[in-house]
Amino acid sequence: MEGGLVRHGVSDSDAADQVVHGPPMAYGRARVHVERIEREVEMAVASTERHTLIGDVHLLLTDDQGRILFGRRAGTGYADGAFHPPSGHLEAEESVVEALRREAAEEIGVHIAPEDVEFAHIMHNSSSGGRVAFFFQVRQWEGEPTNMEPDKCDALEWFTADALPADMIPYCREALGHISSGKSLSLFGW
Repeated sequence: MEGGLVRHGVSDSDAADQVVHGPPMAYGRARVHVERIEREVEMAVASTERHTLIGDVHLLLTDDQGRILFGRRAGTGYADGAFHPPSGHLEAEESVVEALRREAAEEIGVHIAPEDVEFAHIMHNSSSGGRVAFFFQVRQWEGEPTNMEPDKCDALEWFTADALPADMIPYCREALGHISSGKSLSLFGW
């Protein structure tokens, strides 16, 4: 053949295509194999659903007498009447310290420097399929604690760790007991 070489009935351009892509039959079989593997991977991923973990932060604002500030829940539809420290969920792109500082400003109007946040406890709670509660103690802050969310809280009160309010959300009472005994990690409900 002029201008091109023929090898076993294959021109130069077809030969080059086969070097890059393989012979047509082998490529077809390989593609079917790759598609089967892709389907198996998709099925495996679909059957191994990862849990999205909910993170909560809890502020143990502690005064110079060793008392912790609690708010009494009201109008939320969950544990209304129970006392609970200022707390809230982590938001996307937010560290636990940033979340704690944000919640402190939103709920009780105090400002906390990052260096004044002390880790106290972490609890893996079975509620909602599994969530993690971070407890932090803060002994220094700016501002006077004020109820900034009267639609969710009807009172702020100070309590000592050895005289906690009778009505509390159970996981929080347990976490505070662990904190008092120096335990930094606990499970609840598992």
